[in-house]
Amino acid sequence: QVQLQESGPGLVKPSQTLSLTCTVSGGSITTNYYYWSWIRQPPGKGLEWMGAIAYSGSTYYSPSLKSRTSISRDTSKNQFTLQLSSVTPEDTAVYYCGRFRDYWGQGTQVTVSS
Repeated sequence: QVQLQESGPGLVKPSQTLSLTCTVSGGSITTNYYYWSWIRQPPGKGLEWMGAIAYSGSTYYSPSLKSRTSISRDTSKNQFTLQLSSVTPEDTAVYYCGRFRDYWGQGTQVTVSS
C-alpha cells in the first residue's frame, strides 16, 4: 500500500523559501506511469494544484505559481520535494503531496508569518 508523508517547517517567514519533502513508501516514484503532485488549501479556500513530477522526472507547474515553484526528487530516498520561493502570508495553507489520482498524504500546515 502506498503511503505519503509530508515533512518540513510549519512556520516560514515572509520572503523566505518554503521547502517541503514528501516521503513515499509502498511504491516507487519512478514506477511507470505515475505522477507525483503537490496540492495546497489555504484557509477558507479550495484546493489548488501546484505542480507535479512524473515517473520520468519531468516537471509540470501551475501557471500562477510556476515562476516561484520548483519540484525535484531524490530517487535513492524515494522522496520528492517542493520549494516555493518569496512566500507571503497568502501562501499560508495546508500542503499535501499525492500520487495522481489515488493516494494522498495527511497534509501539513504551513504558516507564513513574521
